[in-house]
Amino acid sequence: MTALTASPAWQNLTRLATKIKTQHMRDWFALDSQRAENFTQAACGIELDFSKNLVNDEVMQALQALATECHVSEKSQAMFAGGIINHTEKRAVLHTALRNFSGKPVLVDGKDVMPEVLACQQKIQDFVASVHSGERRGYTGKPLKQIIAIGIGGSFLGPKIMSEALKPYWFEGVKVHYVANVDGCHIQDILATVDHQETLVVMSSKSFTTQETLQNTLTAKAWFLEAGGSQQDIAKHFIAVSSNIKAATEFGMAKDNIFPLWDWVGGRYSLWSAIGLPIALTIGYDNYRELLQGAFEMDEHFQNAPIEQNLPMILALLGVWYVNFFDAQSHVLLPYYHYLRGFPAYVQQLDMESNGKRISGTHTQIDYATGPIIWGSEGTNGQHSFHQLIHQGTVLVPADFMLPLKVPNQDDIHHAMLASNCFGQTQALMQGKTFEECKADLTSKGLDDVTLESLATHKTMPGNKPSNTLLFNQVDPKTLGALVAMYEHKVFVQGAIWGVNSFDQWGVELGKELGNQVLDKLVNTDANLNFDASTNQLISKFRQANG
Repeated sequence: MTALTASPAWQNLTRLATKIKTQHMRDWFALDSQRAENFTQAACGIELDFSKNLVNDEVMQALQALATECHVSEKSQAMFAGGIINHTEKRAVLHTALRNFSGKPVLVDGKDVMPEVLACQQKIQDFVASVHSGERRGYTGKPLKQIIAIGIGGSFLGPKIMSEALKPYWFEGVKVHYVANVDGCHIQDILATVDHQETLVVMSSKSFTTQETLQNTLTAKAWFLEAGGSQQDIAKHFIAVSSNIKAATEFGMAKDNIFPLWDWVGGRYSLWSAIGLPIALTIGYDNYRELLQGAFEMDEHFQNAPIEQNLPMILALLGVWYVNFFDAQSHVLLPYYHYLRGFPAYVQQLDMESNGKRISGTHTQIDYATGPIIWGSEGTNGQHSFHQLIHQGTVLVPADFMLPLKVPNQDDIHHAMLASNCFGQTQALMQGKTFEECKADLTSKGLDDVTLESLATHKTMPGNKPSNTLLFNQVDPKTLGALVAMYEHKVFVQGAIWGVNSFDQWGVELGKELGNQVLDKLVNTDANLNFDASTNQLISKFRQANG
């Protein structure tokens, strides 16, 4: 037994879970007319109704005691202060500094990083203005209207999904295309639709050596040169977000067109840095700054709000409750808004790459579950596919439902239908439908007793399925920034409770390392194969097909 599972707070929660599993939310709502009001909190344009969860006041107080016992507040303060909390890589974790509008310094090794951050933001603002105004032009004098943003992981997901979510705010003068997949079909499809004379390529890679990103950028360069551009013209059409200035300039990029990245910004937290340049090019700098502002306001809320009113804390504690005391292995995100359709994929990387760990502290093998599988899709689409499993399956799947109260180009019937489906699903998950209720519904169908009993059995839904409902007035840049930061802090809190390092990703790094070794054998077809029998066989078949 580890220190965590042996702790008084953990043992108390184990006892409470046994008790709660004998109760039903349907009865709680029937007995307490104030339950919805008492289990709703709001901040930063987001309202969280967590009343449809398997919790009562006693459980919430016990979860809060667990957070206190695990020193979550102290760990949070260390993160914001620039402490070296990524202990395996000996790095600070300061994505919050990238949206710090407090005017206060943020120190790393005694140095205030805010002047560099502010200078980078000014550089982004100036660059975006020069593109949007038409001042910045390609080598033939044409304005740059087509932007190809090349990245992978956080360098891709953040910009792409935030841009999609903010489609009503797109700047009409440019079109941004996102490329991540190393499958050549992806970049070739995009290159076929743009004019090289008015195309700007934004390459995002801290090292400038990320395999997929570099290869896609080299392919774009070859296309540009073949279309009529010269090596000298590269400087007008290719820019980089990277720490490797030497490699970027050798590629042909102008030093002034290289945007900085810092070691204290992890990839999945990097959209707030110059990695977010494609977002600013998509929606304009003023809207991009509103995105940062929303995140900053959530940072302030997370640091200052009491634990019982703190949105990231509440979400995190509920997640721990289900993962560790109800054996929930996954968590589903269900945005009822088309432009937020990519948001589950964003949180998927954020959460699973952060907390998919099995070591607590420096070397302790844990004896409890950590990061759940994160998945989901647009709400109404999901209703016609996987919601069945959530309602009647044998596994517990906590759910986050999301709905803006107002949407662009609003059609009252469409939006009312959207909202009714969202609210109806959460009600059905909580309430379920008893065998007796199903049987009563079928009595007028003229069925024989055997058929009636059987069909009622199949239609019975247990209910008692937990969900959160997140409401926003609208998904504007500021609200979206707050939403993303809320999930960032949720992930942080859960990592702090579990004792894992939420800011490294050694599993990802191993995959990259082995992938590079395999690539060498695929390219150098005469090289001896020295992997396991399966990998050797797969490489041989690839060589035969492409020899």
